[in-house]
Amino acid sequence: MPERLTARALPGDADPAALFLALEAVCPDVFWLDAGAAAQEGWSFVGTGGVSSLPDAVRVDGAAASGIPFQGGWVGWCDYESGARTAGAPTADAEGDAWLRVTRAAAFEHATGRVWALADDEDLDEWSAFVSERRTPPPVPPVTTVPRTAEARHTPGEYADLIEQCRELIRAGIAYQLCLTTRFTVRGRQDEVGSYLRLRAATPAHHGGFLRIGGRALLSASPEQFLHASGGVIRTRPIKGTRPRSADPAADAALAAELQADPKERAENVMIVDLMRNDLSRVCEPGSIRVDGLWVVESYPEVHQLVSTVSGTAAAGTTVGDLMAATFPAGSMTGAPKLSAMTRLHDLEGGPRGVYAGCFGYVGVNGDVDLAMVIRSILIDDEQAVVGAGGGITWRSVAASEVAEVATKARAPLAALGAETPALWGSDILN
Repeated sequence: MPERLTARALPGDADPAALFLALEAVCPDVFWLDAGAAAQEGWSFVGTGGVSSLPDAVRVDGAAASGIPFQGGWVGWCDYESGARTAGAPTADAEGDAWLRVTRAAAFEHATGRVWALADDEDLDEWSAFVSERRTPPPVPPVTTVPRTAEARHTPGEYADLIEQCRELIRAGIAYQLCLTTRFTVRGRQDEVGSYLRLRAATPAHHGGFLRIGGRALLSASPEQFLHASGGVIRTRPIKGTRPRSADPAADAALAAELQADPKERAENVMIVDLMRNDLSRVCEPGSIRVDGLWVVESYPEVHQLVSTVSGTAAAGTTVGDLMAATFPAGSMTGAPKLSAMTRLHDLEGGPRGVYAGCFGYVGVNGDVDLAMVIRSILIDDEQAVVGAGGGITWRSVAASEVAEVATKARAPLAALGAETPALWGSDILN
């Protein structure tokens, strides 16, 4: 097949959700990189392809794509354990990466409403017709299964004890910050498509997605962009610092202001900014690293987040493999120093993270990259679904607040599955 897929502009009334539903009904392997329900900016991509692997040798220091940012390449995910093992940390068994070499895609530019079909020349007519026919967005389906209660890897009390162990490691100088996580499991068969439609409706995010590859499905409403590379410029946008939203406008504004000013949250965020500056310096031109935004509050339906942006110019010859080796797993999901934090978290957490705390998105044939963090996400495999949640622990962390943050982060993905939060985690005392 040619390096790039051929693009054809289509009438702008095709709908990404309608296209996704039609495509997933006939394709076992399918993706939807989703800019969010009712998105007014950004791009969404829907398509399919053949099972492949991460294209390590693709260079990221070339010219940016003109027009459509993704014009063919690879879509998939990297799991946390595979990355941690490559970085030298002890790990549980890896659940494995999953990637597609894209053969058909549709690109939706939300700012303009324009739509393109992308495929090989010989397939373009048939695929364009298929895309053009998908115009009516589907309704959000209600939960139809009997409510189930998720199983938690840790009780709130156990998680609070782990927080205190993290604080002791920080006091001893072994780490500055540790991103401590836990897992919730929902047993039984899952409505993966319905769950994703409910998740994106409840918590729309600019880097959401549904990826089904090799029988596993990743459903994400991620608000965090891990890596973006285009035209030789690499950016990362770590999130550290969270507050719940309030229905009362005054209280909601107060929560956002409290987050922006909180010394613990600012310290947590800037530690990861410094770590990501160091990571990017390994693959960027000396002197090119800069902090483009620091401690910016971004608001989503469920939470306020504290976000920073770090960028640099890729060194000549830098490949996707080089970039991942330098930066993955992301510092916002490990802590600092990275290797020390990952090593201690392996002992503390008591089980694998899997795809949670990994990354997903696309690698274009021209070297453009857009990868999101796997947070606010669900992984459906066989007859169970898992939801990871966690938070950054610093010396100033208060266990009760950190436990409440985990409960807040897990609530929407579990609700999308039709599952109830375990009783102790769902207590009003925590939330």
